[in-house]
Amino acid sequence: MKFYVASSFKNIDKVRYVSEQLKNKGYIHTYDWTKNKRASTFKELKQIGQKEKNAVIESDFIVILLPAGKSSHIELGIALGLNKKVILYSPNDQRKDFAKSSTFYHLSEVLKFTGTLDELVNFLTVKEKD
Repeated sequence: MKFYVASSFKNIDKVRYVSEQLKNKGYIHTYDWTKNKRASTFKELKQIGQKEKNAVIESDFIVILLPAGKSSHIELGIALGLNKKVILYSPNDQRKDFAKSSTFYHLSEVLKFTGTLDELVNFLTVKEKD
């Protein structure tokens, strides 16, 4: 199974943790954006954007770790448009905070998960075996 994890730079350690745990269980990471520095030119933005788009397309499922950044929401939209499995993770159920929520968080095809990162990894590995 191939996966992609989207989030914001402030969650970089959490993204790396989830990705490493999934890779240790035999899952294939389509792109590790956490290795990038923040883009400082439009050319870099374009290159990163293409890699992230391709990673979503290649994935069997994507995980969105909240709080998420601008690009994460675009990746969420791409995944939904391609009928990919989407798992929305929030340690504190941020999606229920109206001021921070997005309309797309509430779609029935978006699986929601609240808990620890280890519980999330367990959920993902059990869910994807179904």
